[in-house]
Amino acid sequence: MVARALNRRSSYKKQYQAFVTKLYLARLETGLTQSEAAKRLQQPQQFISRIEHGQRRVDVIELLHIAKVYGKPITYFDPSHPPKPFP
Repeated sequence: MVARALNRRSSYKKQYQAFVTKLYLARLETGLTQSEAAKRLQQPQQFISRIEHGQRRVDVIELLHIAKVYGKPITYFDPSHPPKPFP
């Protein structure tokens, strides 16, 4: 049972890393700096930095707001689909 729980956590970690990568790419595609994105989200710049470095988790309400600011549908952030390369 413990091994199964550890495997599940490892899987979630990989999925969350893919999700964070998509957040980062979405910001770049939008052409926003961390500071500009944070300002639009009414948050300090560290808010974006901590999310992009995996130091802070994003809740669903925050994700909805981020998606709106970045001009992306919520489905864009689905970690089960690999991110498209950014030019």
